[in-house]
Amino acid sequence: MTDTILPNGIQEKAGQNGYFKKGCNPMALTGRSKLQNQRASLNQQIIKQMRMRAGAENLLRATSNNKVREMVGLELSYVNSNLQLLMEQLEALNSSVDVYQNAQEATSIPLIPLGLKETKEVDFSVPFKDFILEHYSEDGSSYEEEIADLIDLRQACRTPSRSDAGIELLTKYFSHLPLLESRFLSPTRQLGIFFTWYDSFTGVPVCQQNVSLEKASILFNVGALYTQIGTRCNRQTSTGLDEAITAFQKAAGVLNHLKETFTHTPSYDLSPAMLSMLIKMMLSQAQECLFEKIALSGIRNEFFSLLKMAQEAAKVGDSYDQVHQSMSQTPIKDNVPFFWSTMAQVKTHHYRSLAHYFVATALLDHQLSPQDDEDLQEKTLSQVYDSMLDGRSPLDILRKREDRRHIGKAHLRRAVMGHEEALRIHGLCRHLRKLDVLQEILQASHKRSLAKFTRNDQEDEFTDYLEAPDIISKTDHKAEMEMPVSTKVKVTDFFHRLGPLSVFSAKQHWTAPRTVRLKLEDRDMGFTLKGEPPVQITSLDPLCHAAVDGLKEGDYIVAVGDIDCKWMGVSEVMRLLKDVDEEGIDIRVVSLMDSSQPMPTKSATYCGGLPKTYSMICLAFDDHDKSPKGRKVSKKGSFLSWGLKNRLKSSSTLSLPTADFSGTLPWNKHCPTFPSSSSYNDPALY
Repeated sequence: MTDTILPNGIQEKAGQNGYFKKGCNPMALTGRSKLQNQRASLNQQIIKQMRMRAGAENLLRATSNNKVREMVGLELSYVNSNLQLLMEQLEALNSSVDVYQNAQEATSIPLIPLGLKETKEVDFSVPFKDFILEHYSEDGSSYEEEIADLIDLRQACRTPSRSDAGIELLTKYFSHLPLLESRFLSPTRQLGIFFTWYDSFTGVPVCQQNVSLEKASILFNVGALYTQIGTRCNRQTSTGLDEAITAFQKAAGVLNHLKETFTHTPSYDLSPAMLSMLIKMMLSQAQECLFEKIALSGIRNEFFSLLKMAQEAAKVGDSYDQVHQSMSQTPIKDNVPFFWSTMAQVKTHHYRSLAHYFVATALLDHQLSPQDDEDLQEKTLSQVYDSMLDGRSPLDILRKREDRRHIGKAHLRRAVMGHEEALRIHGLCRHLRKLDVLQEILQASHKRSLAKFTRNDQEDEFTDYLEAPDIISKTDHKAEMEMPVSTKVKVTDFFHRLGPLSVFSAKQHWTAPRTVRLKLEDRDMGFTLKGEPPVQITSLDPLCHAAVDGLKEGDYIVAVGDIDCKWMGVSEVMRLLKDVDEEGIDIRVVSLMDSSQPMPTKSATYCGGLPKTYSMICLAFDDHDKSPKGRKVSKKGSFLSWGLKNRLKSSSTLSLPTADFSGTLPWNKHCPTFPSSSSYNDPALY
């Protein structure tokens, strides 16, 4: 399961020694990498079937021939059957948790990791070169090495290693994205770069030109990688449990940051409802590891220790109960793997049964003696129950041996019933049945509770049946979301040579670089310099030689002679100019143009053909209106209206339409629909 380093035959920069980038290893044949390869293959098959379904539905709407409609209906049933099978295979991949567990220990209940989102390759080469030439007036081919480094970094992020190095790799690329957005993604122009990511639960592709989808998907993979690191930790050691707790808390922190930052994501696995459920699941798994850490050194058969462990176990059970309730809500339940919801149910019953077993042991095995602190025991027992049985007081239960035995048996009865329910639910899921270690733990816990109940059962006892009260959950170590510092990594801009980002960005517009001849007149150049790099012309004498040659007030100096000075300050530029001879020296300058533009064109997004996804609004200019004042922003029609008109106006959008006909087919189950795209009209969104 360890990711090895293999040479790739590619010459990297100094320090790389011709190996894969640190944190990436696409050639490591681990169980995890095989799952990701299967996921990528399934995603391709799903998109192929969805395209076939879209074409069949378009033909169905276009034809009135009954024979053709019958043949198309038959084809649709075949395609939908294939889609259903592919979705089941994808669900099976999300249920394959055994390959993510630590191979050295097999005595802990398995934890659930998240699979990484898959993406397509993106070629930045041609669009970036064209933009550098057109916008920055520089030769784009001189930046081939920087563009290649960017492409290599993104490609490496598709196969991160399951370690801190993999996290560092993803966060490094994530930190580069705002720089790329400022450099190349102009609010008034689309470069034609499409970012395509596949939903990790449905396999539905989402394609978008806005870099926000790229940011959100990388953040999701950071959180997913933390969950995989957590499941890999050795939970039989205190250090391993600490690492697992930290990993799951950081995963919850990253997913929570994703939910709060990207509120209208077009992919279903990035939706607020799904992310909220995933956050609860990660915190529950962290709470489970906290419980295991407390129990690692052994549970003392002592009154106070047993009651404390009972409340700790109840806390874990309540946490998983909240996770299961979230998974049962529409529309989450339609896409969450059945394995996940079943596992949450099993753990809920298991840990609540453990809580009842610990309380029963405390009552049955420990009688109140004169040496015991009666007041402390009474206070501790009263904090375990929300309400007492039949008006009994905690002190009465402690003093009366029969009451202790009857209530202890009632707790054992609930423990046995809870373990039986956990085993029953475990048997309903075929993926859970494959986890032998889980079944062994459940059976051992059930046998232990049943044996203790049998030892304390008396055949001649005819007391009324008592229902043990619920146990109040309480913990001294609550799992909390932790935002990892590594999500904000300081990186060096790949395109540093273009100049300071505060000036040379995609939002700013300049004239083409002009060459101006500088000559000294009475040891005076006729202007002064100011500002941070790049320096700016100020106090220009309109009669000086440079002004006559075309120099303007406010121009930025980008080169002196053959020396690039975009990053030079005033003192450095003055040193270059102080030795100007009588013939003078050439400088290159640019003038900032008015960058105020009307509302930019927004690229649209479509997410496959499933109704359980978001779609965004497409805004475009009316190109026929040449007047800026009269130019209007028009809302595009729905992408479901598939035709020539929409294709021409939405040339920057990759969409896979569906028709209402699919909802009437008997093989299509009802799926809840997300809010319409008209509600997402904030221009700050994707």
